[in-house]
Amino acid sequence: MSEESLPADALPEYAERVLDVAERIPPGHVMTYGDVAEWLEEGGPRQVGRVMALYGGAVPWWRVIRADGVLLPGHELEALDHYRDEGTPLRQAGHASEGHLPRVDMKRARWDGGERTEGHT
Repeated sequence: MSEESLPADALPEYAERVLDVAERIPPGHVMTYGDVAEWLEEGGPRQVGRVMALYGGAVPWWRVIRADGVLLPGHELEALDHYRDEGTPLRQAGHASEGHLPRVDMKRARWDGGERTEGHT
C-alpha cells in the first residue's frame, strides 16, 4: 500500500465537512441541503444530498432536509420519531397529496448555522 492510498473508511474531504455541519445542528432544529452548501460556501443542495445519502447514517441525518420540510422518503417514521423526541416544530400536511404525515415547520425549526468557528469565515 502506497503512502498516498487512503484507508477504505476514509471520507472525501467535502463529505467530512458536510457531516460536520450536520453534527452541529442543535436538537429541535434543521438546515436544508441548500443551507448546508451555502454555509460551507461550496457545492449545492444536490451535492449535500448525495453526501447525506451515502455517508449520513452516522450523524443526525434527520436534521438536514428539503426546503419544503417534507420528511425523507422511506425514512419518514424514523425521522418523525427523532423530531418528536427533540421537540422539532412540526405542522400538519396541508393537502391530501402530502399524505397524512406532518412536515417540519421551517419558519420555526430552521437553524441559521450560528457563529462560524474553527476556521470558517
